[in-house]
Order: sequence, then C-alpha cells, then structure tokens
Amino acid sequence: MKGRFAPSPSGRMHLGNVYAALISWLSVKKKDGVWVLRIEDLDPQRCKLEYALQLEDDLRWLGLDWDEGGTENRGNCGPYLQSQRSEIYEEYLQRLNKTGLTYPCTCTRADIMATQAPHESDGRIVYKGTCRPQGMPNGTPTIFSKDQQAATRLYVPDKQIAFTDGHYGAQSVNLATHCGDFVLRRKDGAWAYQLAVVVDDALMGITEVVRGRDLLLSASQQLYLYDILSLKAPEFFHFPLLCNETGQRLSKRDKSLDMGVLRSQYTPEQIIGEIAHFAGQTDRPEPMTSAELLKIFDWGKMPTNDIIVNY
Repeated sequence: MKGRFAPSPSGRMHLGNVYAALISWLSVKKKDGVWVLRIEDLDPQRCKLEYALQLEDDLRWLGLDWDEGGTENRGNCGPYLQSQRSEIYEEYLQRLNKTGLTYPCTCTRADIMATQAPHESDGRIVYKGTCRPQGMPNGTPTIFSKDQQAATRLYVPDKQIAFTDGHYGAQSVNLATHCGDFVLRRKDGAWAYQLAVVVDDALMGITEVVRGRDLLLSASQQLYLYDILSLKAPEFFHFPLLCNETGQRLSKRDKSLDMGVLRSQYTPEQIIGEIAHFAGQTDRPEPMTSAELLKIFDWGKMPTNDIIVNY
C-alpha cells in the first residue's frame, strides 16, 4: 500500500492543506503503507523551492514525516519534484500522440469562455471541440508542428466513465459533457496537471489517492488516461472540504489560517485535535498527536458534507 501527499509550493500551507496531508497520512498508515511526498511545482511562475522547504518544515513540526520523496528525493522512484520530470512527461505525451487521440489547440481562455452557456456559473469550463479535427478518433498518429504555438488536447469519447470512490461510493461521469477534450500541455509548454499526476502516480507505484472531493471529476479524467496508457490505476478516496464562513474552500487567501499564524498560536497537538474533530473522528476537539489519532482513525466516521471552519 502506497499513498501520497502532493502539494503545490505556491505559498505557505494553510489549515486545508494540513487537513489533506493528515487524512492522506492516516489512511495509508492505517494499512501499514508507505507515505510519499511529491512536490507538484509544474507552474514555474508561482511555485518556489523556498515554499517547498517551508512546507516540509511545517509537516515535520506536525509530526508527519514521509517515507519517500520530498526535496531531498528520498527513495528510488524520483525525482519527486515535478519540475525535474519533464523528459518523463514528454515520453508519455509522445505515446499519446501515436494513438491519434491528441491534437493542437490554439483557443484562448476567452474563446472557450465565449462558448459557455450562461447558466454554467460554477466555474467549470467545458471545451466544445473548436479545434478538434474532423473524423476523430481515427487512430492516425498526430503530427505537431514545432513552430506552432498551441496547447495539446486529448479527445474524450461521449460515454460514461464509472468508478467506485472509497468514501463517496459509485461515481459515473461523461467527460464529453463535464469537461470536454482536456489539455495535456499548455501553449507555453507547461505540463498539465492531469498528464503529470497520472504518469507520476503510476511510476511511483501509488496505490491509493486521498484528496478533496473537488477533484472527483479529475478522477474520471485520470482513469481515462490510465486506460489509454495501459497503466495501473490507484484506488481513489475523496473527503469533504474545509470551507470558510462564506462556504468557499479554504485557500491561501485565508491568511488567518496559514501555518505561520497557526504555529504562533497553537501546538501541533491542538491543530491535529481540531482536524480530528472536523473529520468526525472525535466528539470534541482535544489535543492529540498524529500517532494517537492513527489508533482511532476510521473512514466510516468521516462526514460527506463540507465542513465550515469558523475562526
């Protein structure tokens, strides 16, 4: 059994990140598994090594040490920083190009947004296939011009992709209507999350992916990629989100809940105790270590509705 925590080092960790790390650690350690720390620094504009080093310090302060990965590339499945894995992603993109299911896309975000129906107000963008060649899929290897400034998109079929989530149960998604053909590499050459995460999880031997329920749709996209690339897919467990008073998922904008503030006001045991209570593991928030929480951790106690954090 092998699980992972894969943060993006684009700023200081906040309570929502800590919650995600802790649930991931608890889930795999409950099965005597290995916990991997992968640094998802695909965006060179926002991600910095100093943030990665800081989040590692925060994890150690909380008592969450990893068995494999991190900035020191501990283990033999590295490198564990996505910024160092470009050649690996290129190899798998070429495999996808040979299937005839990829094509260049020159659409801008504004172009895509202009095709959306007015009622699609939840922020989800469905690509309508503007640049998709006629006759796809046809099994003909895709030819890309080296000089062409274009993203690489992957064709998705009009059919249901079903899987069973370890916490939310049976899921079924039609990618054509929920997201459309999705990007594998951006116009600027940056690798897209979906391709990188599938390749990394497969090559690092990840058997269990634990993350927030806002990534349920991503699971279907990733399962589609696993199938095309003939890679073994992990099990998926999604958990409810920690939200602020307005119902928005906690993010780096919630400055009062970042680790700099939390470390100045609370002990690691207090923070873990609060999260244990949020996650339905205890009746009231009481200080405890990660090792103490591990003894009582049970996915069956985890709520399904998002959790409002009032601070």
